Amino acid sequence: MASSYAASGLGTRLRHLLDQLESDVATLYPALGLDDYRPRFTPVVRALVALGPRSIRDLAAAIGVTHSAASQTVAQMSRRGLVTLEVGSDARQRVVHLTERARALLPALDAEWAAVEAARADLEAELPYPLGELLTALEAALERRPFRARIAAASAGAHEYDDGR
Repeated sequence: MASSYAASGLGTRLRHLLDQLESDVATLYPALGLDDYRPRFTPVVRALVALGPRSIRDLAAAIGVTHSAASQTVAQMSRRGLVTLEVGSDARQRVVHLTERARALLPALDAEWAAVEAARADLEAELPYPLGELLTALEAALERRPFRARIAAASAGAHEYDDGR
């Protein structure tokens, strides 16, 4: 399967890997009684357990996603009865709270998290580099110089050598 994606772009390959990982994690949920649960909910749940109720903006920062992505995830969780939204100190702000239904799922989610962490360690044992370290290095490199700047520099360099033919 890996060879079929080798000619694809970086974003396509990363999305494929993420889709594959999330799909495999989601297969655990029915056995844990989490039929209406998605992998993308876990970072929000873990952040709310660790930090307490938070605004969507604070949640986004805590889990490292955009405000829009956090808002969409929270909306899906709200429809499933996992979180409630209350007006914050500013009428425009919404504060996210875990519901009792979500709290009741915590033992199953903890079991899922432990299994996923064990599987991650098993996967990393097969890789030439620790995946977590590679991701941290990638994030740091992109923070130092965003990909768009790298694209612009590569594009400018390509035009420098373009003789018009």
